[in-house]
Amino acid sequence: MQPIRIIESKTVVLPSSNIDTDQIIPARFLTTTTKEGLGKAAFSDWRYDSAGAPNPDFILNRPEAAGSLILVAGRNFGCGSSREHAPWALVDFGFRAVISTEIADIFRSNSLKNGLLPIVVDEATHAWLLANPGAQVRIDLETNSLTLPNGTTVKFPVESFARYCLLNGTDELGFLQKQENAIAKFEQNRV
Repeated sequence: MQPIRIIESKTVVLPSSNIDTDQIIPARFLTTTTKEGLGKAAFSDWRYDSAGAPNPDFILNRPEAAGSLILVAGRNFGCGSSREHAPWALVDFGFRAVISTEIADIFRSNSLKNGLLPIVVDEATHAWLLANPGAQVRIDLETNSLTLPNGTTVKFPVESFARYCLLNGTDELGFLQKQENAIAKFEQNRV
């Protein structure tokens, strides 16, 4: 997992509310246990027509979306069933952060464990981001701040252990593995 410290990117706006995990990654793509390649299936039912051709009207298929690391979504993003494949697909597509006024709890947890930074902002900041698609913004995880092009900076919450893992490019298992010596010493002294 790549560490996250600073993310500077233009945004892609997907303003719909209640985008659920089945819309992010349809169930028919859940047959894999690897993360690689799921980006091509992200938002598949919206990105492709019935013949499998890209839908030119869908934002992720437009040239202005290319290379964006930040998805701005409507309220209640990631609701629905729990599936780690949803953040896997978004990360494999290229996103490093998703911003909304509300992000579903299970999706938020799965994202933090898989290298996708879920950011909850206030209504005014969210409204500005929705009204200004393609805005160049800066996310600083070290200070938990989002800076808009006009210099306005807003803070966002991130649980401290998840923040530590993202800053260091590790997950819970990787963190525990790095504690092997301390665990062995504890076990030795426990006897």
